[in-house]
Amino acid sequence: MIKNIFKHIKLVLKHKWLVFKFCTKIGIPFRGLKHDLSKFSPIEFWESIKYYNGKKSPITLCKQENGYSKAWLHHKGRNKHHPAYWYDINAPEQTPVIPYKYVAEMICDKLSASITYNGKDWTNSSELEYWKKAREFEPINKKVSDMLTEVFEQVAEYGIDKIVTKKNLKELYKKYCE
Repeated sequence: MIKNIFKHIKLVLKHKWLVFKFCTKIGIPFRGLKHDLSKFSPIEFWESIKYYNGKKSPITLCKQENGYSKAWLHHKGRNKHHPAYWYDINAPEQTPVIPYKYVAEMICDKLSASITYNGKDWTNSSELEYWKKAREFEPINKKVSDMLTEVFEQVAEYGIDKIVTKKNLKELYKKYCE
């Protein structure tokens, strides 16, 4: 248990550092600083320690065992870079177009998570491969989904450094979401 505390903190800080670097590169450093602070709240932190294994999200493991995750319910309700934050089954528009700064943070988050969890096995196409499987289960507006798909296709072809730029992400957001 004690080992898991330190391993989890190290994993979260690595993820947050990458998100901060990417967010800074695209001109939203404050989003990078604030990113995932709720992971240090008791409800998210202790569940993540309990299900920590270093290879897969503790939330995924908890859901597999219990059918739900209190940490995820807490996390998605406080972090606007998650599509589930915006999903409302009772709203006229169940999955609205998410504002740019949160979509941009979402891209940084997804790429960072992919790098963090895949470790040395990560490639430029890792997130695209994951996204192709996961997007059908994501409660997300089709316009935003299409933008993410293009971003991850571009990253697969040209790499993060060329694609994750303020100019490119703003152009893609304008193309798909405005």
